[in-house]
Formats: sequence, C-alpha cells, structure tokens
Amino acid sequence: MTSYTPDGPRPVPTPDGIGRRVRPTRHRGPILLRGGEPDPRYAGTTTDQRLLDRRGPTDWVHTDPWRVLRIQSEFVEGFGLLAELPRAVSVFGSARTPREHPHYVAGVAIGAALARAGYAVITGGGPGAMEAANRGASEAGGLSVGLGIELPFEQELNEWVDVGITFRYFFVRKTMFVKYAQAFVILPGGFGTLDELFEALTLVQTRKVTRFPVILFGRDYWSGLMDWVRTQMASTGTISEADLDLFTVTDDIDEAIAEIQQAWAAREEGDAGGGMRALPRDSGPVDD
Repeated sequence: MTSYTPDGPRPVPTPDGIGRRVRPTRHRGPILLRGGEPDPRYAGTTTDQRLLDRRGPTDWVHTDPWRVLRIQSEFVEGFGLLAELPRAVSVFGSARTPREHPHYVAGVAIGAALARAGYAVITGGGPGAMEAANRGASEAGGLSVGLGIELPFEQELNEWVDVGITFRYFFVRKTMFVKYAQAFVILPGGFGTLDELFEALTLVQTRKVTRFPVILFGRDYWSGLMDWVRTQMASTGTISEADLDLFTVTDDIDEAIAEIQQAWAAREEGDAGGGMRALPRDSGPVDD
C-alpha cells in the first residue's frame, strides 16, 4: 500500500514495521472511523439505506443524536412563541401553596401589580404560587404565560395561563425564563424555587444578564437563608460583599415593582450595570 507526499510516493508501514499501524477505515457521513465500525448495527450499511429502510427497531429515536434535534426543536418552539412578548417578569414559588395561604394571596397581588405596571407574568404554569401569579395577572387584564415541564406525574398548565408551552427539558425551559424576563420575583418555595433563585444570582454575578433584579418576597420565609448567605458565604469569602447587593428581600409589593422599573429604565438608557445597580466589577474567581 502506498501514500503520497509532496516529494512523491511513500510506503505506509505494515503492522510489524515502524510507524503507524494500517487499520480499516470507514466513513459514516462526515465521521471518520478507523479500526472498523464500532456499532455492529451499522456494519455494511449507509446512512441513506438506514433512512429509507423502514424495517428494524425504532429505538433510534431515543439515541443522543436524535435528542439533539428534539432539543433544538424545543428552543425553536420556545423562541417562536415568546419572541414577541411584551416586557415580562418571571415569578417563582411552590406548587404546593394552598389557595387559602397568605403566600397564595401575595402571589395574586404581585401578578396583578406587575400587570398594571405593564409587564407580562411568566411562571412555571403549575398550581400553588405559580397559579396565584398567573391568576393575578389575568384578572388584572395582563398577559399570563405558563412554561410547563414534562414530569413523571401529570400536571396540566393552570387555568389562568393565556399563553403556554410544555417543555421536555429543564434547561430549555430555564433559558426561556431568563431570556424573556426583565426580573425574577421569588415567592416562598422548595428545591425548584431555590434552583431558579441561585441560578439567577449566578447569571447576574457573572454578568451573563445585566440590570436583572432578583427579588425575594416574604421576609419571614427568606430571612434565615439570607442570614446564612451573609454570615457564612460572605464572611468566609466564598462570595464577595458586593454580591449581597444582587438581591432584594421585601414584603412590599410597591418596593418590588419600583426595583423592577428602576432596572428597566437603566437598561433603556444603556446602563448595563450588574444586578439592580451598577456594581463594581469583581475580578475574583467564580465557582463552576
């Protein structure tokens, strides 16, 4: 066997010679495979043949390359649905909040106040605090949006959602919550609520989003966690003192709306300071 160089032909060493070993080569579309086809299901076939041949198993729809297309389609559907939303705020909170609970009442009031201030309200579309915020926005004449998620148990979008979509993948849904919102309002909630809270704070801290208020509503509920952030994280240097300005804790709906409007006005003026205010740049390391 012979290969070619700019100086002419050059012998290719055999397995018992010096240099690289000669191995069988196969092309699968743009992919080069040396040493033979690793997947016996593909041996002796072409991509066109497998596409046009209807026989055989259907488990291919669950393989990772196919999932990439499904993920892409979810992004396309989400962007297409939400691209023309008016300015909006994402509201989070527990799906387990009962309708008679004060946290539910607060959610309705926050949703209504956001709608009257000209914001669409985006939630996870579920029951509890999410339903409360959707309900408040809808009853006040605003736009109520629900971004649901496929779960092991059935959960329909709540009845107060005007525009809704259900996602298969959490990370696609998370992108929509951030991309189409100007702020997060965090009502009392569980692990899912904490996930959204700390992801938002990380995005603001690392300036992936700018002028993005993160408002925790309910001082009694959040005070213990925020005290721990101050006394443990800030005091040991795992976050900076400036990071404590990335969030606001309040019981006052008017204060929450004012923070959101202040950040919106700053963004409109071209001021892309981090968080709610123009924070000093922190050049220190960031945790992964």
